Amino acid sequence: MGDISSSNGNGNGNGFYGNGHVAGEGRRKSCWYEEEIEENLRWCFALNSILHTGATQYQDIALLDTKPFGKALVIDGKLQSAEIDEFVYHESLVHPALLHHPNAKTIFIMGGGEGSTAREILRHKTIEKVIMCDIDEEVVDFCKSYLVVNREAFCDSRLQLIINDARAELENREDYFDVIIGDLADPIEGGPCYQLYTKSFYESTVKPRLNEGGIFVTQAGPAGIFSHTEVFSCIYNTLRQVFKYVVPYSAHIPSYADTWGWVMASDSPFTMDAEEFDSRIKRRIKGENRYLDGKTFASASILSKIVRKSLAMETQVYTEGTAKFIYGHGAAHKSHP
Repeated sequence: MGDISSSNGNGNGNGFYGNGHVAGEGRRKSCWYEEEIEENLRWCFALNSILHTGATQYQDIALLDTKPFGKALVIDGKLQSAEIDEFVYHESLVHPALLHHPNAKTIFIMGGGEGSTAREILRHKTIEKVIMCDIDEEVVDFCKSYLVVNREAFCDSRLQLIINDARAELENREDYFDVIIGDLADPIEGGPCYQLYTKSFYESTVKPRLNEGGIFVTQAGPAGIFSHTEVFSCIYNTLRQVFKYVVPYSAHIPSYADTWGWVMASDSPFTMDAEEFDSRIKRRIKGENRYLDGKTFASASILSKIVRKSLAMETQVYTEGTAKFIYGHGAAHKSHP
């Protein structure tokens, strides 16, 4: 994450900077957050205030009060979620897998320290146990303190929070899960979790911990017309090597300034139509989804021609030795799993 600077003009890299604007005869100063999406493209928005910044053992963290998107959580210089549109991301990550499963009762979340994924899972009436395993206790404690919207989820008796590396936790457990969800940070070079996108991890750790008919779903990075070749197509192709049925889907996330991708995988086919999708929402989920219903998911899983072509032609498999990363860099000088 970039430094906080009080100087006028643009800051370098990801971070915050002050910028003076002439308003009539006076001079109005605004504080801005800037994220370098790629080498020649930056995304910035105005801040009301910087609520918190810090560094944990694994990553840099900030909570910003932004003018366009409300409170926003930023980790390693990458915006993770924003108050105004996080529901799009978390409904898309959680509900397709849980609704396609005939009777999901036990869920394992890899990452998810923010608590929003657990919140959406716990809306399902069938759920009996949710294990949320995040490696960074400081981030989890931070989110518990600052993200009021998820406090009820953190207090739910069905949720068990474990601080550990998700790979180690899954390898050492003897129980099985109906759905495993990858709510991990993006794979960035020097980041704490790119190994959790590899074929060996999916094959030897994730799949063996699924019950029969179980479903795995992961966030899979940017999925826009140009950005989908960073990691989305590779993650999709990697999961195709491990599971019989793989469904990529995407949605536009305004605060990410891009379309985002997820990939759902299972050895059981995904055959549910939009009508049954909506029927299961009504029977199973407490409250009303703001974003996702049957038609929305049907649309989300029909990708554009250029993206479909890339996914069909993708040959790279994600391994420790051939890892792909989105633009950016984690805290490589710090220890990671």
